[in-house]
Amino acid sequence: MRSLFWRIFASFWLAIALVAGLSILLGRMLNQDAWLLSQHPALENLAEKWAQHYETQGPHAAQALLERRKRRFNIDIQVLDESGQPVIKGTFPPRAAEFEARHRHGKRLPWRRLSTEYTSPTSGDTYLLIYRVPLPEIAAWQRNSLLWPLSALGIAMLVLSLISLLLTLSITRPLNRLRGAVHDLGQTAYQQNSLAKLARRRDELGVLAADFNRMGERVQGLISSQRQLLRDVSHELRSPLARLRIALALTARADAQEREKYWPRLDQECDRLEALISEILALARLDAEPGAAQPIDLKDLLYKLEDDARLDAPEQAISIQLDDSLQFSGWPDMLQRALDNLLRNALRFNPAGRPIEISAQREADQLIIRVRDHGPGVANEHLKHLGEPFYRAPGQTSSGHGLGLAIARRAAERHGGQLELANHAQGGFVAALRLPLNQPAARP
Repeated sequence: MRSLFWRIFASFWLAIALVAGLSILLGRMLNQDAWLLSQHPALENLAEKWAQHYETQGPHAAQALLERRKRRFNIDIQVLDESGQPVIKGTFPPRAAEFEARHRHGKRLPWRRLSTEYTSPTSGDTYLLIYRVPLPEIAAWQRNSLLWPLSALGIAMLVLSLISLLLTLSITRPLNRLRGAVHDLGQTAYQQNSLAKLARRRDELGVLAADFNRMGERVQGLISSQRQLLRDVSHELRSPLARLRIALALTARADAQEREKYWPRLDQECDRLEALISEILALARLDAEPGAAQPIDLKDLLYKLEDDARLDAPEQAISIQLDDSLQFSGWPDMLQRALDNLLRNALRFNPAGRPIEISAQREADQLIIRVRDHGPGVANEHLKHLGEPFYRAPGQTSSGHGLGLAIARRAAERHGGQLELANHAQGGFVAALRLPLNQPAARP
């Protein structure tokens, strides 16, 4: 994966390399013979001036001009005619040619040897001017010239500005798209494909966009489910409240003797309303932070559920099959509420004389807790809707609000598992909690 850190790191090093390379190229350009001949103050227009002195004032004036340049700039100059013979004495020291020949292929000479031809427009004669410029003089000229630092600074600023602009755009544009996605999410108008292109980037911003997509999808799903839950809760609460209003109205119009008949009805409706509110609160509490997982004694939990079930339905038989070696860690209250709802759901539909079967066994790295009844089961087309809040299969006449399986499903999901609902091959209905045996310290 390409890292944003390495992109920034490489951009800085690329900028440094480009600036260094351009500086080297500029330095070489400044060291070119043509550049030195046209820009150095000791050599600029020297050939033309010397020819004018020579042709108008004579050899002595031309020689004096060269000697003045030598004293000022420490540059030796020699002038040759078309046949290669010296026109004047020049300022080259004696035996200079012999010294250069002896060291041409050896150590580096302490000067630069330059030459230029000049044809006089007056006489038509061509002169070859040979310069011997000491290296310290060239270095001093380059240091004192403003062109070198200004050019290097300009190139450096240009290169760094371009690289900084590209790097800044590569970071700020994705951040602006992320900011827009955050705004859309806050307005509940987030579209998951708005960051699809950004999520394909193979750096930290791409990972962030992918995570944000998943978070946005999750948040949108939660908002949709909460809205649906509020609509369902509002619908479910209307029925008991309407019955309470009717009972209260009848009680208000009845005389003292007839009112006694309505008090049990009022109590019953209040109990139903309280039970519904309790189940809604239980479903809502499952979204709270459960804290650290704890070891759960499955044997004690299942037999406690059996004792509670016998109090409500003493005519029902319950068969428990449990592997005593099972060790499971989770959230006891959450798991107990889920199993209690599954067991009560089985008690509603199981016929008398047939036992409800509860089993807990290990399959690979999962704990499977099954609750089977011998009732009529559920039509296959309704199985996929079971577990949705307030959903009840058509034709169901037993009491309940359609929240028991929703609570069990949510509890399984909070444990990192799932609730499986199916009809048994030999008749009846099976609800199974499939939970991982290794639980984290806490689940968000």
